Amino acid sequence: MPLTASQIPAKPYATLDDVCLDRGKRAVLREITVSLHEHRIGLVGLNGAGKSTFLRLLNGLVRPDRGTVAVFGHDSVQDAKLLPRLVGMMFQNPDHQIIFPTVLEEVAFAPRQFGASKREAEASARQLLRAHGCEDWAERPVSLLSEGQKQLVCLLAVVVVEPRLLLLDEPFANLDPALRLHFHKLMMQLPQKLVLISHDLDCLNGFDRILWFEGGRIVGDGSPDEILPQFRAHARERAAQLSADML
Repeated sequence: MPLTASQIPAKPYATLDDVCLDRGKRAVLREITVSLHEHRIGLVGLNGAGKSTFLRLLNGLVRPDRGTVAVFGHDSVQDAKLLPRLVGMMFQNPDHQIIFPTVLEEVAFAPRQFGASKREAEASARQLLRAHGCEDWAERPVSLLSEGQKQLVCLLAVVVVEPRLLLLDEPFANLDPALRLHFHKLMMQLPQKLVLISHDLDCLNGFDRILWFEGGRIVGDGSPDEILPQFRAHARERAAQLSADML
């Protein structure tokens, strides 16, 4: 019986083939072969498992020592200059991402980088700020924003150029529960493909796929209902084994 349209997997937007990456003598990622085609993918794993390095491979910030990475058909090494236009990334700490003193300058930066005039870039930035109810922030110093406001500015500064893929590395970890819920709702409404690292497993329940990293390998790959209970059990087991000198 032929597959229905809903059963046919979407074309992958990212593929990694036998990817290995070392830092000194430590293997950070080992023999990663995977294709990504789902709209929202969550990455879980204990600290040091290789999740952040995996994200950085997808936007070309890190190059594999072995194997290949392709994003939207572009090799991450040979076509590295093309990836910033296709892939946007948010970091956990907004102070590691924000580089300009005012909100307008920050949000207008990416359009300027991709060839827009100053007037065009600022118009795009103001339009996006207006759409999110914060047009009056335009001239505000970033240093005066709250943590939640900074995170929103970071997100807008990434999506203003409409990348096709968003990579999010624990971007809401420092926010209170109400702000996390707000950003989760916003995130789930974005049209871009999303790959998100999170230790807040509840926020991954609505995702299409979960990849579980352990020791630089993908040891679990499936739906949230399948992978998250397994990972929770693993985390509880690991917690029971920890001693003070292992923290």
